[in-house]
Amino acid sequence: MTRTSEPILFFGSGPVAAKSLSLLAADFEIEAVITKPRPAHHKGDVPVLRVAEKFGLPVKTATDKKSLSQLFAYERPQSRVGVLIDFGIIVPQEVIDVFPLGIINSHFSILPEWRGADPITFAILSGQQTSGVSLMQLVEALDEGPLLGFGELELAADITTPELTSSLIDLSHQLLKEILPAYLAGNVIPAPQSVTGRDVSYSRKLSKNDAVLDWTKPALQLDREIRAYIEWPRSCTTFANIQVGITKARVTALSGIPGRRDVIDKEPVVFCGVGGLVIERLKPAGKKEMTGKEFLAGYKRHFLEAG
Repeated sequence: MTRTSEPILFFGSGPVAAKSLSLLAADFEIEAVITKPRPAHHKGDVPVLRVAEKFGLPVKTATDKKSLSQLFAYERPQSRVGVLIDFGIIVPQEVIDVFPLGIINSHFSILPEWRGADPITFAILSGQQTSGVSLMQLVEALDEGPLLGFGELELAADITTPELTSSLIDLSHQLLKEILPAYLAGNVIPAPQSVTGRDVSYSRKLSKNDAVLDWTKPALQLDREIRAYIEWPRSCTTFANIQVGITKARVTALSGIPGRRDVIDKEPVVFCGVGGLVIERLKPAGKKEMTGKEFLAGYKRHFLEAG
């Protein structure tokens, strides 16, 4: 397996970081992994720690900006560059400055579009037809650093957050394999984000409140929410006194009073501000996930009941 001729330092903590690290370890020499420590009383899997152990990579941990700075206060890495993916800790300038070539953040949007915490979800929520990955020089300002390069991909009309995440992890790795060695060799000049032609926009962290479906919204928007929130916070509603999580739906042109429910062609339909949603899959609280038709077999009265 061909690898770069010099090491890199990896910063990452979440599941996206773990999958990315697993790919990077095959093509790059990883000097060390900087990640968050195992949470107290946590007995389950910690993906980044598991991947690091699998590849025999040294691990150092930090919980916040202060402890991250302390890691580099007395010991300088051999690596001239760091690579950051899904880290979850703000990196102070003094840590960025430790690396002669800085820290490269693989950000899962085409910057300056969807700066911020959750670009993948907001790509789906906005209904855009393309997304991508940007390799950005990390700066203290929020996702405002210059770009080493970017890549674009088309989005299927019914794509979900897990599906898009998986595709972007692969695209990120392709870009790092192509661009990072050239950057280390001095053959890449960072460019302003304006080269992408995208407008500035910002994503945000989601909350549980985002999960509640508002039937006064257009059905098209609610369909995007269901696909975007399928892992968390998972779109939900209440039929009579039954709380359900909606995991798959499709838009219908049929219209009615927003929130009114009907059974059409043996499938549950909820009318929205514009159009309606055919509920294809859902999960009642405390029950297994089921099809809309299966739900009607046991809960038709609850579904049609007002309120």
